[in-house]
Amino acid sequence: MGECWGGDVSVSQERLPRSQVLNPVAAPNDRRFLKHVFDNLHGNISLDPLSLKFIDTEQFQRLRDLKQLGLTYMVYPGAVHTRFEHSLGVYWLAGEAVRCLQTYQGSELDIDYRDIQTVKLAGLLHDVGHGPFSHLFEHEFLPRIHGGSKWSHEQMSLELVDYIVDEHNIDIDSSTLRNVKEMIVSSSKAAGTNRAKEKRFLYDIVANGRNGIDVDKFDYISRDCRACGLGCNIHFQRLFEIMRVIDDEICYPAKEYLTIHKVFGTRADLHRTVYTHAKVKAIELMLVDALVKANDFLGISSCISDPAEFWKLDDTILKTIETAPDSELKESRDIVLRIRRRDLYQGREKALELRDGGISLSMFFKFSTLIPEDFEFCNEYAVPKDQLDYFKDVTPKDIVCSQKATGVTLREEDVAVSNIKIDLTRGKHNPLESIGFFQDYESDQKLTIPDDRISHLLPSCNQDKIVRVYSKNPELVEAVSEAFENFQLKTYGVKTQVHDTPDKKKRRR
Repeated sequence: MGECWGGDVSVSQERLPRSQVLNPVAAPNDRRFLKHVFDNLHGNISLDPLSLKFIDTEQFQRLRDLKQLGLTYMVYPGAVHTRFEHSLGVYWLAGEAVRCLQTYQGSELDIDYRDIQTVKLAGLLHDVGHGPFSHLFEHEFLPRIHGGSKWSHEQMSLELVDYIVDEHNIDIDSSTLRNVKEMIVSSSKAAGTNRAKEKRFLYDIVANGRNGIDVDKFDYISRDCRACGLGCNIHFQRLFEIMRVIDDEICYPAKEYLTIHKVFGTRADLHRTVYTHAKVKAIELMLVDALVKANDFLGISSCISDPAEFWKLDDTILKTIETAPDSELKESRDIVLRIRRRDLYQGREKALELRDGGISLSMFFKFSTLIPEDFEFCNEYAVPKDQLDYFKDVTPKDIVCSQKATGVTLREEDVAVSNIKIDLTRGKHNPLESIGFFQDYESDQKLTIPDDRISHLLPSCNQDKIVRVYSKNPELVEAVSEAFENFQLKTYGVKTQVHDTPDKKKRRR
């Protein structure tokens, strides 16, 4: 468990001076200073004294009010888990990963208790800067307010870590703090590359920028699958037991290739069935509209540059909008009320109707006002594999320019298009190409393995791009559907959609 430091580097309380024994930070293994919590995914988790100093702050406790999957619980009722429990889970898995490396390679890798403490803290604090409603805040809401916004929750995590240390006078070594922050952003664009890192393999445990296999994914894949009722039979603890470090990189036995591949495949399944679910996107679209309309009055976006204000922002802002009597929030209140009543922008007096697919928020900002129009899903197609490299996002103009002379003239504002990308974290590339494997424990040679050496059943393509088209006016479904089919014929020479648009949609009035 997380309380096990392992090896010869454990602090022996009997040999410590009494003053140090009574200091919980100086006695990380003393069970008098450990706190135990039960996680319903990982079981018993032991929290060490330094980590508790961060946990027992109002800034970290804020994560209890951030649902891991935002508003997904309105479609998958069990998806009510929070960033708080996810952070504890990553903390525990990070400790387990380092403990296993220390058990089998501790003397060789010179892993000490400070390394374990640093990696665990990085796991604990990696999401402390997350905004409300999962990734919607930074990827959908902020771009509506600040075009081209480059704000990221990783960077805010760094700022909040510094703020917590200063605000609560946490006694932490400056080099440890620096390493914790570097580990948090090691997979993001904010990661520094100009400084050679000692024990580089430690930086791949929480947020792996080299190949994407890290304990953050291990936790959220397991936690999200279970919460949404999806199967996940990947045993991450076994991966900890069999991994080893070669050339300063965490590697895995070659025979576990398919297990590693399953990690990325399960993540892609979650994106397809949960994260981009049509109704989830419908609700998110409504929420973004509500937040944008409430922004000027509540100053939601004004806090993103100040950690002292940002930590006060969480999912409860939805309840604030819903219950506030202020007239300035009436439009936002009405939208939230529709969310509560499951009135998802549908019908002749609503703005949008999402049926069999989701519309990317970035494509809908111009269409999200409450006007007497209706969105009707027409059809979708998957971009042919040989065209993925040349694909450019389809626009309403592309569809309108593909219509035939049928007596109905489409306008760009009559059409909405959603371009969806799902991959294994590395675009068209197989992420396993970047993962080091080894033949057996007798060998110290790191190797890469091509898919065709493992199984011919593995996919030859690692990316899906799906195009969905919607009619803004239900009376134009037939015209939009025909234009969409013509676009496919012009672009690919064939209709790539699987099914024709149902006649009942075309006849809808």
